[in-house]
Amino acid sequence: MMKTPVPAEPMGALPLVTGTTPHSTPDDAEMRRWVRRAQEGDVDAFERLYRSLKGRVYALCLRMTADEQEAEERLQDTFVRAWERLHQFRGDARFSTWLHRVAVNVILEARRSAGRRAGREFTSDRLEAYGHAAVRSLPGTRVDLERAIAGLPDGARQVLVLRDVQGYAYREIAEITGVTLGTVKAQIHRARALVQKALDR
Repeated sequence: MMKTPVPAEPMGALPLVTGTTPHSTPDDAEMRRWVRRAQEGDVDAFERLYRSLKGRVYALCLRMTADEQEAEERLQDTFVRAWERLHQFRGDARFSTWLHRVAVNVILEARRSAGRRAGREFTSDRLEAYGHAAVRSLPGTRVDLERAIAGLPDGARQVLVLRDVQGYAYREIAEITGVTLGTVKAQIHRARALVQKALDR
């Protein structure tokens, strides 16, 4: 497959997201058509993908970073990375699944390079617009859960979101985060315990 040429400013045709709103997701056939056109260098087709999927990607970024400004930055970084590596998408999985993996890697790379400590609190009102399920295995209201998850240490929050919100398998999380399977399981167990402790207060 021919490598997609990357414009000097690949996000030039894509507006900066400051208040994302959900868009209806196209069916799989339409999505595949847009992806093929984008892989051939069609920026308009890529913009359609962006507008259709930005809400879901932003929600993932917000859950993993617990910071609205950083989530918006990682959203933009994700689509820049996706445009640059679009030729690597082979269609073995849904494009949205591939894009989520890109987003997770972008977030983890940014955290490793910045060496920043997270754990900020955020309200869940912006997440409500996307209709993503809360952590079903834990009791408590949605707002309580979101705040408890936001208060987790970086690593614990990331693996909990990947497992209990995004539904990744333990082995997939290990591959994404670059840690051992045993460490992933231990982190998720610890994260759930911390969330439960926060809800019991």
